[in-house]
Amino acid sequence: MTLIPDASSEYQETLPVSSEDLIKLLDEWGIIYSRTDHVPLQTVEDSKKIQHQFLSSDEGGGHIKNLYLRDNKKRNILIVAEQDRGINLKLLSSRLGVGRLSFGSAERLMDNLGVRPGAVTPLAMITGAQQGVTIFIDHELKNCAQIYVHPLVNDRTLGISPDNLVKFLNKVGVQPEWIDLSETADPNK
Repeated sequence: MTLIPDASSEYQETLPVSSEDLIKLLDEWGIIYSRTDHVPLQTVEDSKKIQHQFLSSDEGGGHIKNLYLRDNKKRNILIVAEQDRGINLKLLSSRLGVGRLSFGSAERLMDNLGVRPGAVTPLAMITGAQQGVTIFIDHELKNCAQIYVHPLVNDRTLGISPDNLVKFLNKVGVQPEWIDLSETADPNK
């Protein structure tokens, strides 16, 4: 029986950039972060089970969800939002000025961001920058002391300041766009 690689660090060597190599680059670039290893997390609900280890939202903790989307013109988009923000894709496409949005497949996720489902992260722009992925970040996250992101695998979390996240994105050739996602709230949530 062949094992199917999951999003954990056990299979990081099958990624275009391993988690270990990413962490080495962060160190080389002087990007400050804290690291926590934990059980693999697939969903926001899974993440909430371990959030007691991090700053709460009230204390400045930026707990996020990441949406890998594609519009009908095949443009790839990464949305970084506060974990509990409801997002209506129709309103989001209008806000971004792009065509109809849908979720990207696992195959396109690997091709364009170099990660598997469950490990989507703004740090995946290390691959996404070369693939023309555009990143939009909820402007409310600018006010966080730490934003909690996966380092390309879902059994590790890095705490990184918004300034250091921008420093990383700039190092990989990306200028993130900070947007007001409150305008895209799903009225049903």
